[in-house]
Amino acid sequence: MKTLALMLLAFASPIITLQAADWPQFRGPSATSVAPEAVPDTAWQEKPNVLWTADLPGRGPSSPIVSGGRVFVTSSWGDPQDRLCVLALDAATGKELWRREFWATGRTLIHPFAAVAAPSPATDGKHIFAFYSSNDLICLDFDGNLVWFRGLAYDWPKAGNDAGMGSSVVAIGDTVIVQMENQGDSFAAGISTDTGETRWRADRKRVACWCTPVSITVPGENRPAVLLQSSTELTAHDPRTGAQFWRHEARCSTLSTLAASGSRIFLPAAGITALEWSAANEPPKVLWQSNRLNVSNCSPMFNADRLYMINGAGVLNCAEAATGKSLWQLRLAAGQGSFWSTPVIAGSRMYCFREDGTALVVGLGDRGELLGSHAFGEAILASTAAADGALYVRSDRHLWKIGSR
Repeated sequence: MKTLALMLLAFASPIITLQAADWPQFRGPSATSVAPEAVPDTAWQEKPNVLWTADLPGRGPSSPIVSGGRVFVTSSWGDPQDRLCVLALDAATGKELWRREFWATGRTLIHPFAAVAAPSPATDGKHIFAFYSSNDLICLDFDGNLVWFRGLAYDWPKAGNDAGMGSSVVAIGDTVIVQMENQGDSFAAGISTDTGETRWRADRKRVACWCTPVSITVPGENRPAVLLQSSTELTAHDPRTGAQFWRHEARCSTLSTLAASGSRIFLPAAGITALEWSAANEPPKVLWQSNRLNVSNCSPMFNADRLYMINGAGVLNCAEAATGKSLWQLRLAAGQGSFWSTPVIAGSRMYCFREDGTALVVGLGDRGELLGSHAFGEAILASTAAADGALYVRSDRHLWKIGSR
C-alpha cells in the first residue's frame, strides 16, 4: 500500500503525562462532556468572569484541548481553506507560545457553514494530533516540533464529501484512531503515535458520517476497545490491531456521537438506545430504547446515572440512565437557533452554547433551572473544554477562558 509519511525526529523535550484535570480530546477525558472538577460559582454569576481572551487566526469549529498547562487550538484559512494551523497558548495567561502552519495536501471542499479545521485535536500527554477535513493528520510535540505528517488523501484520494469531514481523532495507548466515513474511500484506521505508520485499516460503509471514535474498556478485562458509530451499525474494535469484537445493527445518527460509561453504551439510534456490553466477543444487549429522547446536532451527556440530550427544538431532556425514564425537560431555545456545541457538565451545572453565541447556564438537580445567560456576540460551533476549574470557550475569532480570579 502506498504511504505518504513524513517522519522527522522530534527535538528533545520532557515527557509530559496527562493530568486528572486535563481535557485531552473532544468531549473531555471520558468522552461524556463531564469536567474533572466543578467550575466555581464565582466564575459565572450574572455574567462570565473572563480571565483572558485570545485572538485566533482563520476559522475552526474544532474544540480546544488542554494538557500540561497549555491550550491547543486548530484553525484553517485561505481560498480554498488550504492553510492549516496548530496554536499553543499558555493556559494561565492566554499568551501565545507557538503556532505551526502547514499546507493542506487533500480535499478542501467544504460547506460554507463549516471549516477545514472541523475535527478536534487530541493528545496522549506528549504529542498533539491535529486532524483536518483535508484528511491531513499532523503530529507535534508540546514544543511545536513536527514529529510526523500523514497526508491520508495521498493513500486514499477519494476520501471526502461535499460538506467536509468532521470526525475527531482519539488517542488510545500508542495508537491514534481516525474515522473517515464518506461516499468514496470510506474507512477507519489506527496510526502509530510514534511513527505515523498505519497499524491497521478497516473498510466502512460508503455513507457520510461525522461521528467520533469513543474509547471504552473491554468488560472484565484491563484493556481498551474503540467504538465506531456509523449510519447503520456500531462496531467495537481492538484499537491496536483493528480486530473487530462485535457488530450491532442500528440506524444511528451520523452527527451526534454516543456516550459510554463502564459497560453501558448510550447510542443515538431511534432516539436513544442503551446497550450493555458484558463480554469481549459477545454483542451488547439492548437495555432500553426511547424515541422520546431525541438528539440533534450535539452529543448526549452522561453524569451521575443521568443522561442529558438537547433535541432539535432546543429542549434539554434529563433521563434515568438505567431505565430511560424522562425526569424533566427544560426549553433552552424557542426558535432562536440550534446547538452544535455539545454542552459541558461541571459539578451541578451545565454550560450550553447556542449557535448564535448565546451561553446558557443550567442548574442540574430534581429539575432543570436556567441560572443565567450571556451573549458572546460571535457564532459558537465548537464544544467547550473544561480544565482546572475553568471553561475554554471558542468561536472562530476568539478563545475565552472563564474562571475565578
